[in-house]
Amino acid sequence: MKKAYAFLISAIIVASCSSGPQYKITGKIEGADNVTFLLQKRADGKLVTIDSAVSKKGNFKMQGGPVKYPEMVLLTVKDSRMRTTFYLENSNIQIRGRLDSLFNAKITGSKTQDEYRRFVDSNKALNDQYSRAYNDYQSAFQENDTARLRILENEILSLQESMINLQKDFVKNNPSSFVSPSILAGLSREMEAAELETLINAFDTALKNTPAVKELTELVAMMKPVSIGQKAPDFTLNDPRGNPVSLSSKIGSRLLLVDFWAGWCGPCRRENPNVVRIYNEFHRRGFDILGVSLDRDREEWLKAIADDKLTWTHVSDLQYWNNAAARLYVVNSIPANFLLDDNGIIIARNLTGNDLYNKVKEILDSRQ
Repeated sequence: MKKAYAFLISAIIVASCSSGPQYKITGKIEGADNVTFLLQKRADGKLVTIDSAVSKKGNFKMQGGPVKYPEMVLLTVKDSRMRTTFYLENSNIQIRGRLDSLFNAKITGSKTQDEYRRFVDSNKALNDQYSRAYNDYQSAFQENDTARLRILENEILSLQESMINLQKDFVKNNPSSFVSPSILAGLSREMEAAELETLINAFDTALKNTPAVKELTELVAMMKPVSIGQKAPDFTLNDPRGNPVSLSSKIGSRLLLVDFWAGWCGPCRRENPNVVRIYNEFHRRGFDILGVSLDRDREEWLKAIADDKLTWTHVSDLQYWNNAAARLYVVNSIPANFLLDDNGIIIARNLTGNDLYNKVKEILDSRQ
């Protein structure tokens, strides 16, 4: 009787442990017989496997949890590049699709995934326009059609602005959605610290302790010292001859552009002719540039300087994305730049094309 009682208690404990919130994934993937599927998430820049299952005639199941917060995960095929992404949460989730087009699988049963899908669908028209314009830009670049390039550049910038505004609107209008922090993280490089902080503070309490929001809060703290209106933090890196050059030694001209770029960076190289044009026109009036390269190969760096005719001062520590100045200035994508006045105060950042030209001209004209 005692043994029977102990067994009963154990059964109750097991049942109670398994009856809490869980995710339950049911998959039906055509063409996936005896295929190992992995459920993975990104953590500290690496993919971590949190579950797995082997399919039988395309069918598989996964169950686990509880998931503390809805989070973006990947369903991948082991030892292949086939995958799809979705929001995992404590619900019954169905995944239907084909193995050869897993990225296009239909996913239902996750409220957060439904919100994300509505967001993607609302962006589709602009994304399609952007893709067409970018492809046209690439063709014009190959044909060296400078007139067409200028038209397309303005069109692309306008589309980018519209896409950014649409994403900001989603974040503002959906402060309780677990999708919003992910979207805001993607927008963060286009925003000033104050605006980013305002949107974070508007999130519902349920989101405040999520890893995504905590990372955004940490990012704001890092961005504030390099925001518009702040004194640009000093740094020292070596020039191509190995001589140390400090930022403070370059401050004093009317305008100084701290330009983060790299020889391997296609968008940087495409922007360089515009930067050269602005430098050549305004250098005698007090405009200067300090180029900070995120290269890791010295010869590639020097060749890019020579090929693009970049005649201003250049520095680098050849540490790629670990470049000390880039980390100090929270540079996560290039090209990136900071425009400083003669006192070293940051007055603008991440200006390209005509926006950079017009800003430099406006400031120098006002000081004549």
